[in-house]
Order: sequence, then structure tokens, then C-alpha cells
Amino acid sequence: MLTRIISGAALVVILGSALFFGGYYLWILSLFISVVGMRELIMVFRSPEEREHFKLDRMDIVGFVMAGAYYILIFDFAEERAFFYFIVAALIAGMCVFVASFPKYSSMRFITTYFAFIYVAVMLSFIYLTRNSENGIYTVWLIFITSWVCDTCAYFSGVALGKHKLAPVLSPKKSVEGAVGGVIGSALVGYIYGRIIGNFALSFCIISAAGAVLSQFGDLFASAIKRNHDIKDYGRLIPGHGGILDRFDSVIVTAPVIYILSRYLIK
Repeated sequence: MLTRIISGAALVVILGSALFFGGYYLWILSLFISVVGMRELIMVFRSPEEREHFKLDRMDIVGFVMAGAYYILIFDFAEERAFFYFIVAALIAGMCVFVASFPKYSSMRFITTYFAFIYVAVMLSFIYLTRNSENGIYTVWLIFITSWVCDTCAYFSGVALGKHKLAPVLSPKKSVEGAVGGVIGSALVGYIYGRIIGNFALSFCIISAAGAVLSQFGDLFASAIKRNHDIKDYGRLIPGHGGILDRFDSVIVTAPVIYILSRYLIK
């Protein structure tokens, strides 16, 4: 528990300072988190033997190059349609490597590498994109209010009131009451936060509630992948917490949700 608290506090300090200062600091941290998270996810889809003796190969390198190039593209906040063009171009580049290397890699190997790029690198990049958007210095914190606050409130609500299982096969400890408590807790914190910084109480409340609902699906989705592949944690980078994906599983979903909603609901 002590290790978990210390590493959690260190994570909050590093991430909090990056969100506050933004710029190169947040960009580098986001890229680092994305690359490590991609590696964790790619490892999950490998056999137990391959996990023990992991070696970078051509398909892995393609995935990491995709992530690096994508982050270079978003550094200056290019037009949004440029992101779409790049994602399509990355898919085509991966297809070319797959064909040129055939039959070295299976089709599933290529699919999982591209999925890791989209699911981890692109989705997490919305932390940086939100921070760089209008009012981003305020709205970027909603990403974590709607994920980590929701997680905390859901836990205590579930312990106190939980009677009906939310996903009995996938996550037996989660309850409907806990899920509702997580959404209410996030909405309340978002409302208070909006009141503190200005006239954003209602919009922040709505955004936090919507983000909290989807954050729980993000958490369950990451858990489903682990159960499919019979692993407990994605990694060991954060002592007491597991890997990047264990700590950012809900953030992966809330980041793009907050970015999109804040553009339409915050004026």
C-alpha cells in the first residue's frame, strides 16, 4: 500500500505539472506514455514465450514510427483533417510492410499493431490536443475528473450501496450502484470546478457526467482484453498500479470525449 501511495503521488506530481505547463513538457510526456502503452498492448497479443523474450521487429518499429510521426504532426496543432489523412496513410504504410514481409507476419499481427497505434497513441494524444485548445488550461483537467474521480466515487458507492452487478462475468466487483455513484461524483466535482474557475458550472457538469459514463466502458474494455489473454496487469512501470494501460485505461476513452464535448459546450 505504501508503494502504491508513493508511486501514485509521484504520478500525480509529474502529470499535474505537465498539464499545468503544457508545451514541450506535456508533448514529450504524452508521447512517452503512448509509446510505453503501445508496447504493453502489443505484448498482450504475443504468446507467453514471446512476452518473456520480447524483441523489436519490423512490424513493431512501424507502429512506433507511426506514433512518433503522428505526434510530430500534432505538435503545431495542424488542421484536424490532416489527422484523418495521416491515420489513413499510416494504415496504408502498415499494409505495405505487411505485404512486403509476407508471410513473416500474420494478418492479426498487423491488425493488432495498427489497433495499438489508434487505441493508445491517437486516443491519448487528445490530452495534449485538449490542453492546446481554447480554454484548454481548464478543460484538460476534466479528462481526469471524469476518469479518476469517477473511479474513486464508484468504488466507495459500490462498497456502501452495491447490490446489482454491473458486469458479473467481466468484473464481478463492479455494481450498478457504484457506476451511478461514479457518474454523480464526477458531475458534482465538475460542477464545483466550473464554479471555481468561472461561468462553466453547467457545461463542466454535463461534460463530466458524459465522460464518466464512457470512462467506465473504457475501464471494462481494457479489463476484457486482459481477461481474454489471461493477464493480471499490462505492465510494471508504476509500482503498485501496474502498467500505463492499467492506470490510463479509462483516460484513453475520456480524453477524446472531453475534447469533442468541450468544443461544442464551452463558449
